[in-house]
Amino acid sequence: MTSSRSRSLTLTGCVSSLTLMAAMFASQQVAAHGYMDSPPSRAYACKQKLNANCGPAEYEPQTVGEAPKGFPALGPADGKIASGENTMFAAMDAQSPDRWHLTEISNRNTEFSWFFTAAHKTTKWEYFITKTGWNPNLPLTRDAFELTPFCSVEGGGAVPIEGAAGGNGQIKQKHACTIPGDRSGHHIILGAWTVDDTGASFYDVVDVNVTAEAEHEPDPDGWKRVSELAPTQALLPGDSVKARAFTGSSESAEYSFSVGIDSVEEGKPQNWSLKLAQAINAADKSVRAGIRNAEGNIEPIKGTNIFYVKPETGVTSYQMLTTMVPDPAAYMHVHDVKPEYALEKGKGNVGFTLMTNKDINVDATVYDANNKSVGTVKQTLNASTEQVIVPVISAPGVHTLKLIASSQDGRENFQEAKSLNLTGDGAEHDFDAVFPEGMKDYKAGIKVLHPQTNKVYECKPFPFSGYCSQYSKTANGFEPGVGSNWADAWTELK
Repeated sequence: MTSSRSRSLTLTGCVSSLTLMAAMFASQQVAAHGYMDSPPSRAYACKQKLNANCGPAEYEPQTVGEAPKGFPALGPADGKIASGENTMFAAMDAQSPDRWHLTEISNRNTEFSWFFTAAHKTTKWEYFITKTGWNPNLPLTRDAFELTPFCSVEGGGAVPIEGAAGGNGQIKQKHACTIPGDRSGHHIILGAWTVDDTGASFYDVVDVNVTAEAEHEPDPDGWKRVSELAPTQALLPGDSVKARAFTGSSESAEYSFSVGIDSVEEGKPQNWSLKLAQAINAADKSVRAGIRNAEGNIEPIKGTNIFYVKPETGVTSYQMLTTMVPDPAAYMHVHDVKPEYALEKGKGNVGFTLMTNKDINVDATVYDANNKSVGTVKQTLNASTEQVIVPVISAPGVHTLKLIASSQDGRENFQEAKSLNLTGDGAEHDFDAVFPEGMKDYKAGIKVLHPQTNKVYECKPFPFSGYCSQYSKTANGFEPGVGSNWADAWTELK
């Protein structure tokens, strides 16, 4: 593979290689990969083209979510559960009510299946589900999940496929589990595959729409409980909240209700829950929201209200949808972006100043003229003014600085692009990619820059080239210039 333009830098030093046999042994000891294929994990749904704009996860669903075992005490950090805290798969951590394809769960007695590309001895599988009233607008955290698994399957230290450890194939037996009876509508299931002979688990998130009827018998007066309205998020004037009625997998406009928020006081969770429940009951349809009082009547309250329906409505569940307007007082200002930044031997820094009055997470990326990322940095600003520096490795020419920031409550979405020019000199070696970008396509002859060592490495010919694309957060033996066995796959260019 050849780059369309020259990128390079100075190279020094060298690391001695281990034997190929040692490399193969090490790889077999640490490499374990797999994903949930039914219902499909978020990453596998990317591979199936059910999800879009997924980044490298589309090509490596088997690697997404690899992190230390021991959830919830250990495992990936809050906000990074879907990616396994691997920056290469950061796109998986995006969270909103409509960002990802939802797989319909029409039967609470359902089966979970895994496919393994490198099956290893297994301790167990566990399945966690989001709480009633969880907020799909916020990043996934432990607070969003019930931390006791609703289903657990022991692995007994056995290989989960018909074959030896390290082989690939379908799981021997699907896992029969039951979705909790009080869960309906949009939820996330977190499947954790705990490997027995490494320190890793694979955490796969599955986006589902539970359309199975809730396990509640009709009350004597004919009302049937179908869902809960458990408010958690404060809203602002101009926001709205909608109770979406579903008859199986189809939304019913007749039995759906929405209210707008007119004041800060009304936007408090317990207050907008009351307002919505009152609107539902005032419509005088065969739907009610509230709590049974001493006389047995369904009365709205401040706090968690229950949805009740009459059988003739056909309604099986309610899902909550909040629509949030930007805060008119919120801002992000970009200052001190220079028209030119100098490169020295292909390396440089793009620095600027950000001002904001919100707590925001910022992704700053510099793209070259071919829209190729040549440098990126993530930074959190706590309603402050701070300098941001993006280290870049590129060739002279026109570039674009793209800023994407979101507030920690999920309300704000700031985006801005600035044009700039990189001047100065390149260096001695061309390279085709910056590790680990495009890792699945690493083949014999590709030249890869590793930003940690600032050196360029060329993938060796077959049969060693197969190791060039083998990398994960916990299995990095062939990471160029860094892994314990890197020299069996790569040649350092001098």
